Amino acid sequence: MRSNSIHGRFLLFGCLVACLTVGAQSASPDRPNILFILTDQQSAEAMSCQMGNRFLQTPALDGLATRGTLFTRAYAANPLCMPSRNSMFTGRYPHETGVTDNTQTQLDPVEFVNLGNYFRQAGYRTAYYGKWHLCYDDKQTATHGFEIVDRRQKDTLTADNAVTFLGQKHERPFLLVVSFLNPHNVCELARDEPLSNGPIGDPPPDATLPPLPANLEPPGDEPDSMIQMRRGYHASPLFPVGDFTPERWRNLRWGYYRLIEKMDAEIGRVLTALRAAGLEQDTLIVFTSDHGECAGAHRLNQKTVLYEESARVPLIISHPAQKSSRTSERLVNTGIDLLPTMLDFAGIPRPRRLSGLSLRPLVQDEPVMAWRDQVIVQNNMSQAGLAGDLVPMTEGRMVRTERYKYCVYAHGEHRESLVDLENDPGEMVNLARRPEFRSVLLEHRERLRQFGVQHNDALVATLLADEVAPRPFAKITTPKNPRSVARPAAKQE
Repeated sequence: MRSNSIHGRFLLFGCLVACLTVGAQSASPDRPNILFILTDQQSAEAMSCQMGNRFLQTPALDGLATRGTLFTRAYAANPLCMPSRNSMFTGRYPHETGVTDNTQTQLDPVEFVNLGNYFRQAGYRTAYYGKWHLCYDDKQTATHGFEIVDRRQKDTLTADNAVTFLGQKHERPFLLVVSFLNPHNVCELARDEPLSNGPIGDPPPDATLPPLPANLEPPGDEPDSMIQMRRGYHASPLFPVGDFTPERWRNLRWGYYRLIEKMDAEIGRVLTALRAAGLEQDTLIVFTSDHGECAGAHRLNQKTVLYEESARVPLIISHPAQKSSRTSERLVNTGIDLLPTMLDFAGIPRPRRLSGLSLRPLVQDEPVMAWRDQVIVQNNMSQAGLAGDLVPMTEGRMVRTERYKYCVYAHGEHRESLVDLENDPGEMVNLARRPEFRSVLLEHRERLRQFGVQHNDALVATLLADEVAPRPFAKITTPKNPRSVARPAAKQE
């Protein structure tokens, strides 16, 4: 008889895992090891293989890109740590999990099966080292599936643990998650606080600092929600960038690149250990970040907003059979696509409830007859809550198509933006109220409307109601998924 309690379901799940593990064999082409490397707050362009090596050098990531597929249009499901990570590890949108900010919750592990449990159930050995931020009790393996967990946020220790794990004898294929904290320390750097993963030294003279971003200033005709967000950020001690001079912004960008280089060195140690153990030819490597970092774009630091620097993330997938570099411009949502991709490579059946796409055909350069022509990014802009009453809480949705990006927010007189990313990659001109782009605007509204219906995203109807009529600002709370149980709030970053 099937137990109706979560405890009972854990027992049944444990028995199933034990049965599947019996007779499990080591990695093979059909059941490769999976090395999932995750960083925190790294924007898509923040690798020297993307931006050149004058101001940033990432030899480990560059090397991975030379024998892997670099996806240049990969987006986080939500540009904030916990919503993004819990989407990646469940393959579900944030509005489905109910994890839409960094508030501590616990997901139902039966409804929201974790990546670790899929692989453990299939006979893989599973381990997780580094930053956690998953809505599962790390001390209960049955809830998340990782047999080994060390969630300490010291990148050197995280790499040490991974190196030790890779040096062991592996009688089963493994799923190893290596989750680095940096370059998240850029948050502390902006506040002149001690860096938890160690100092980076002092900036050099101005002449050798990285340049200011071309889109340092806010865009023209910016939606009211973003104007209010920036005002609140600049008035809060948690985001003390309102009075940053050009030199301070350049110093911040210099420090951000140093944090990335520190993290890249640790990734290099892990990849070296993989090769030294003779496991490289049996291991699929997936690298990404949970979200980006504005680093001065539109006079913002940190994340949460839907601008490219915050929402677009690096993504490299290296398959053992791939010997040369490949670049893909296909639209990817890392929150819903990475789990189906890893399951596909491991030959693990894909649950019907997962709506993402497997990237395996793109990685293996196989013919793809059709691919999505849009990506949806969700956001309730919860970082605003850190500024107390200075910033009205709001929510938003983003539609990224081949050429355009459309955003709509829950509050303000002017709630929409439309950007031509082909001609305006810095997102400096809002076309939403220009008559000549009316048809493009309506097309993207309809795309979002259809997504809301198809994926039961109730907020979409509210956002698009009455032809996006003005709505006054008010503090609102996104309803939590009924399967998640609220816990005390955590520090938002």
